[in-house]
Amino acid sequence: MPVATWSLSVHGRCAAPFALRWEDLLALPQTELTTDLHCVTRWSKFGTRWGGVRVRDLLERARPLEDATHVLVHAHGGYTTNLPLAALTGDDVLIAHVYDGRPLEREHGGPARLLVPRRYLWKSAKWVSALELLDHDEPGLWERNGYHNEGDPWREERTTMDAWSLRQVRRRLRGRDPA
Repeated sequence: MPVATWSLSVHGRCAAPFALRWEDLLALPQTELTTDLHCVTRWSKFGTRWGGVRVRDLLERARPLEDATHVLVHAHGGYTTNLPLAALTGDDVLIAHVYDGRPLEREHGGPARLLVPRRYLWKSAKWVSALELLDHDEPGLWERNGYHNEGDPWREERTTMDAWSLRQVRRRLRGRDPA
């Protein structure tokens, strides 16, 4: 996704929906943080350095309606994931565009990705394109296919189904299972 055509919308159950282009994102107050990442496949990376815009600031600008409880995160390519609205208001939740002092590489979600360090990494959608505020929970791609709805690494909330069933779902999603 070239930065010339990148955009991010914040819409849905809010009083002031808006969209940003790349230059708009860079003009907003920026923050840097060092945090740990945890993957559902049982690896962690400690002390990662990120830069970007706090999602909390974007949500405050959008002014969520009183009935907004969840956010469905959309990414270029059709990927979605869900989070409670409250999970996006921490100081460490970013629309990140810098990793380790450099522009975020495409393979890691560049030009910009969601970063939610207090959840497993699948909740930190790469190539983020929209934050849709909802008055209900709506599971995203992996949540509809057996991953835990919350994805809290400290509670080891990985899946909602047994390991065999989850492997079958993964194979189907990758096109390896004719079922």
